[in-house]
Amino acid sequence: MKTTQTALLNARTARPVPLTRIGFGGAPLGNLYRAVSEEDAQAALQAAYDAGIRYFDTAPQYGLGRSETRFGEALSRFDRNALQLSTKIGRLLVDCDPDEVTPEAFVDVPQKRIVFDYTYDGVMRSYEASLKRLGVANADILLVHDVCVFSQGSQEASDAKVRELFDGGGYKALSELRAAGDIAAIGAGVNEWQVCEKLLGLGDFDGFLLAGRYTLLEQDALESFLPLCEKRDVGIILGGPYNSGILATGAVPGAKYNYADAPEEILERVRRIEAVCKAHDTPMIAAALQFVLGHPCVKTVVPGAVNAAEVRANIDLMERDIPAALWSDLRGEGLIRPDAPLPSEVPHAA
Repeated sequence: MKTTQTALLNARTARPVPLTRIGFGGAPLGNLYRAVSEEDAQAALQAAYDAGIRYFDTAPQYGLGRSETRFGEALSRFDRNALQLSTKIGRLLVDCDPDEVTPEAFVDVPQKRIVFDYTYDGVMRSYEASLKRLGVANADILLVHDVCVFSQGSQEASDAKVRELFDGGGYKALSELRAAGDIAAIGAGVNEWQVCEKLLGLGDFDGFLLAGRYTLLEQDALESFLPLCEKRDVGIILGGPYNSGILATGAVPGAKYNYADAPEEILERVRRIEAVCKAHDTPMIAAALQFVLGHPCVKTVVPGAVNAAEVRANIDLMERDIPAALWSDLRGEGLIRPDAPLPSEVPHAA
């Protein structure tokens, strides 16, 4: 099964991180946009583990700690040595009054507010707090969270956070944790490939969790970033394979692209992609999930799920046979770049 095939993040070191081809993304279990019951959350995590998924990603931001806490409950049942776990640094969760809470699109969250902190002390405090919520001794991958323009609001603010990471000692803290063997790999989890490319010019990173910027709908990362990753043997954990929803829902009214209502030019492009998929009797959502694994740098894809049924649906989509002609037709109609590696051409995605 594709769920049990693995690729290696940080393969150039003595402690590589094996990743199942599909992972479990923890943002929805932080009550992203809507509340998820504890029963559904635990059922989703259990279904993923039972199906052979062995890579789980979360972050303090996701529900202001709620996702990590829910992961911790599940991890107490799982064989910790049999799975890989990533979480993130950059946001400290601070107790606050109810009128100060900053949910950031998450609902029914603990009474916390977020303080961005990419310093040495901030990294260590964030990591320690995450371990307590997760109930584990260590994570396998630790990611710098949201130093991108999308999350920080401007290029100037993004640049300032990157400087803080290096001048304030955050990168040093990550490097020390990796050198001590506490974590196996370091990277960043962001919404833009440009800042990943900048980080690669400043430090020794093992991989990046890139959300929504290499998909069936957009492949600009092929210009320079992904070739650099190939050259440096840097792995990509691919989040947001549906571009915030539109590649799952199709070009329906209210379809979301990049966390907002999709503009008409995106809707029209998706309609054209849908038409090709329909001609090959293939759901577009399955093509979107599998397309990203055609690139050799993409080691795993991490769609979210809020219940067991959605986990099983993701796995079914991953295992669906997609005709090679679908990919060539998308390329032929200019809907994917001519230099985009196709799943049918890459042995590890077969």
